[in-house]
Amino acid sequence: MQILRVFAALVGAAAAVHAVETKTWTVAEMADFERGNLTRLSLASDGRLTLAPALKELADPSVTFLWAVARDSKGDLFAGGGGLGGSKAKLIEIDASGKMKTLAELDALAVQSIAIDREDRVYAATAPDGKVYRVDSAGKVEPFFDPKAKYIWAMAVSKSGDLFVATGDEGKIFRVTPSGAGTVFFETEETHVRSLAIDANGNLIAGTDPSGLILRITPAGAGFVLYQAPKREITSVAVGQDGAIYAAGVGDKTPAPALPVAPVPIPSTPPGTAGAPTVTLTLGAHAPAPAPPPSLGGPAPAITGGSEIYRIQPDGYPRRIWSHSQDLVYALSFDSKGRLIAGAGNRGAIFRIDNDHSYTQLLKVPPTQVTAFAAAPDGRIFAVTGNIGKIFSIGPGMETSGVFESDIFDAGAFSYWGRLNAETAGEGSIEFETRSGNLNRAQKNWSEWAKLNGGRITSPPARFVEYRATLTRDAELDEVDVAYLMKNVAPQIEGMEITAANYKFPAPAAPSTSAGPSNPTLNLPPMGHNRPAPALSFGGEAGSTPALTYSKGQIGARWLAEDPNGDTMAFKIEIRGVNETVWKLLKDDLREHYYSWDSTAFPDGKYVLRITASDAPSNPPAEALTATLESDPFLIDNTAPEITGLTGTPAGSQIEVRFHAHDGLSVINKAEYSVNGGEWTLVDPVSRLSDSKDEDYRVMVNHSGETTVAVRVWDEYDNQAVAKTVVK
Repeated sequence: MQILRVFAALVGAAAAVHAVETKTWTVAEMADFERGNLTRLSLASDGRLTLAPALKELADPSVTFLWAVARDSKGDLFAGGGGLGGSKAKLIEIDASGKMKTLAELDALAVQSIAIDREDRVYAATAPDGKVYRVDSAGKVEPFFDPKAKYIWAMAVSKSGDLFVATGDEGKIFRVTPSGAGTVFFETEETHVRSLAIDANGNLIAGTDPSGLILRITPAGAGFVLYQAPKREITSVAVGQDGAIYAAGVGDKTPAPALPVAPVPIPSTPPGTAGAPTVTLTLGAHAPAPAPPPSLGGPAPAITGGSEIYRIQPDGYPRRIWSHSQDLVYALSFDSKGRLIAGAGNRGAIFRIDNDHSYTQLLKVPPTQVTAFAAAPDGRIFAVTGNIGKIFSIGPGMETSGVFESDIFDAGAFSYWGRLNAETAGEGSIEFETRSGNLNRAQKNWSEWAKLNGGRITSPPARFVEYRATLTRDAELDEVDVAYLMKNVAPQIEGMEITAANYKFPAPAAPSTSAGPSNPTLNLPPMGHNRPAPALSFGGEAGSTPALTYSKGQIGARWLAEDPNGDTMAFKIEIRGVNETVWKLLKDDLREHYYSWDSTAFPDGKYVLRITASDAPSNPPAEALTATLESDPFLIDNTAPEITGLTGTPAGSQIEVRFHAHDGLSVINKAEYSVNGGEWTLVDPVSRLSDSKDEDYRVMVNHSGETTVAVRVWDEYDNQAVAKTVVK
């Protein structure tokens, strides 16, 4: 399918010269669909739309951020986060019936991490003071462990009941017994241990910042670096059913990262949360600061390069299986089929990694970051978000319907709409509607949404169009093609110039050659940038039209013309004298925007040129349109000037030579004389200015015996006359 699409695109490009033909707007790739709006739909990386897993908002606890979520054995859900402006950290509980309550408020800015042990005791780690509290079912809070660290990023409970606490800004992992006694279990030599998980053998899997290390630490405390990721920060780690380790990395590394790391701001408030504050976190700083994950950065330059997901096979082989240039992955989990799920920002996207080469954007949530997951045995996945903090359930069922609204397509000109064809699959149905308008954004002054009629678009002709597809049950949408036909518009001729006399354009399609001084070329300036006297060049680069070569008697014209439809144009050139009424054909069916002809076939005098542009090459004869433009009058002059009154009068050792030059149509350009066949010497007129059709000349030459004096005169059209006198 991809090869066919590429081939079709190439054919379309090759046929682009025939603009007023039926064309097709195709939406088939993931990038095409991403330009539209998806509601309750999933989008696969191969460009396939399907219904999304059912998304339900469980609770809005009125906090700015939620960083953590966990589920106990009874099915109760616990989420932790906080707000700004002096508000306290909150631990939220949603029981199995869906009822929400604030279980506890802690004396900190936010709950950063949550862990639940085998006895369903809840542990909440706060930020930025870095303490662990234990909270019972009645909401009683008791201090449990203080690692004396700035940050607590993650926690995990082992099978033996020990609580492991990942900290920063000294990169230590603590082991805390159920009694609350804690010791340093492992020192990473990194600034932060950002993520933590435990595999089936009791090994800790840890992700660090800023070196992007993924470590395996045995129950005895022996560490081994499984992979040093290209990204600087490992935001989440997870262990699959087969023992494979998955890790998400964000942020480009710098050659020599210095501490403290530059501040990383939380993204600006999303639409609909006007007035919501933002947070700036400085990693490694010792001044009190809010503690969102260091990767929660929006458009700020501190977090660049998007994110990547790596899989480390049970034998230790690492491989990058997913990447995104913009989205930052904050959380990893697995669905009921063991497929990896990734939560990201800053578009609130949730992805499913289908295999090493394809993935699906399952859905998007209104908040801008998906920060943590918790999976339930029934196939549901619980997600919490930041900016703003909400709790959602995803699946296990699918949405019953979903809507794709395409982006606005610009046909480039007023167009007629044809059929809408779609490649679909599945047992469900897809209903299409369209609307059109002549404004580049869909507003109330567009047409209303209208259903297709037998596959044909019923929206009125216009320049812009968009469609809406409603999918039900298990319908799949792979590709949409919209046929359209531009209304034919006449070509436009925007300007015309007559070129300098005695120069010609090269023959169409003839290879250009360099010309030497004996065969000069003339480069014309761009249209609309005339020079008083075009400069000659000898083999220089051509301008906007090909260079002209000297050819006595030739004259030419060039013109600016375009077709609003992009049609191929053919030109007809006609000429007539200013006092004539009938146009004479010079050239027909010309495709170039320039032409030269032999002016010696026309009597001297003033003429007018007419250019007719036709879009007939791209349209049926009955629908072809034309435009014409006439030039200003121009002169054809191929007659040499007259030399009269040539005399040579001895005056001592010199001769006084006098003569008169006259031209019937054009100004005398220059005169020269030669004595006894010697070099030609320029002579100025008596008036000193060559600005008239009549000029008188006087020059003194040396005289010794019989002397022959020759004179020659040119007019401005390069016509030449020669005469001589002999003085004894």
